[in-house]
Amino acid sequence: MSDGKSGLQLRSLIKKSGELEISLVNVPTPEPGPDEVVVRVEATPINPSDLGLLTGPADLSTAKASGSKELPVITAKVPEAAMGGMAARLDESMPVGNEGAGVVIKTGSSDAAKALMGKTVAMIGGAMYAQYRTLRVNECLPLPDGTTPAEGASCFVNPLTALGMTETMRREGHKALVHTAAASNLGQMLNKICLKDGIGLVNIVRSKEQAEILHKIGAKHVVDSTAPSFFDDLTNALVETGATIAFDAIGGGKLAGQILTAMEIAINKTAKAYSRYGSSVHKQVYVYGALDVRPIELPRGFGMAWGVGGWLLFPFLMKIGPVDGAKLRQRVVAELKTTFASHYTKVVSLQEALSLDNISAYAKRSTGEKFLINPNKAG
Repeated sequence: MSDGKSGLQLRSLIKKSGELEISLVNVPTPEPGPDEVVVRVEATPINPSDLGLLTGPADLSTAKASGSKELPVITAKVPEAAMGGMAARLDESMPVGNEGAGVVIKTGSSDAAKALMGKTVAMIGGAMYAQYRTLRVNECLPLPDGTTPAEGASCFVNPLTALGMTETMRREGHKALVHTAAASNLGQMLNKICLKDGIGLVNIVRSKEQAEILHKIGAKHVVDSTAPSFFDDLTNALVETGATIAFDAIGGGKLAGQILTAMEIAINKTAKAYSRYGSSVHKQVYVYGALDVRPIELPRGFGMAWGVGGWLLFPFLMKIGPVDGAKLRQRVVAELKTTFASHYTKVVSLQEALSLDNISAYAKRSTGEKFLINPNKAG
């Protein structure tokens, strides 16, 4: 293991010529300022939000490997049509990885920094697909004794997103919620939160296998969007739960419109009086993912009290402020090995993260498949 003065970092580059290049670069580790620490990164997950930066809109069927075993390079073509949206990042080599965990090996001079020496911490702040990371004390979350970096690697994005969903539900006056692509790592956490907190949750999945994953962890309402009875099943689950807010990871196509329509039918089944403008109960779909990149279709049949908008974790945390954000983080740490436990199908080194086989596996974004990178694992 090196002394931490420099280390490998994974970089993603989209060239003006329309080529994606993913490579490993040896970078010096910045000296920590007074309120900073250096962490040896030992676990960092590949989340869907990371893939947007890692592979971007590249056509991975064109991916080719070159370079050496120690420093592999992957290239792939970016379709002409997608280049317009890439203007801000062209020809700029970008580090990847939203979150991770590791051990503090060096600290700045402040008491807060010194207190973290030798501790295992979870981290947020980008550039985590690297052997070493210098970052501010407030970007680190000390993990309880006996917690491994792998157990703490997914402390921020999925747990805080799931808690952010139930918190948004409460703040906006809803009592139950709907979640799509619901068998994901995040979806499983959301089920555990809702079961623990007594919140009604309607899970929309795309296969019997995914439904089974959720039934095994105690999910009560699971509907399969590929079943012929999907719309009726969804409406019945909405009647039973009274859910009037949805978080949609799919984004494109008909699903958001189907959810709003089913919510309206469910509300009207229990309505006391008829209104030609539809119910006055507000129905909200928040799109937080883009598993389907087509336009969102909204066939109008759900009255006038509705909204469809975007929702992202970091703007939500900014909105609720540091005090309430800290409360959510404390809950994550307290329930790290239960509610917020993450399961990984494969642990890879930085070099292995750049193998064509592994890239094609994690780029599929298959439910139940989650990769963890250990940047300090031998390649």
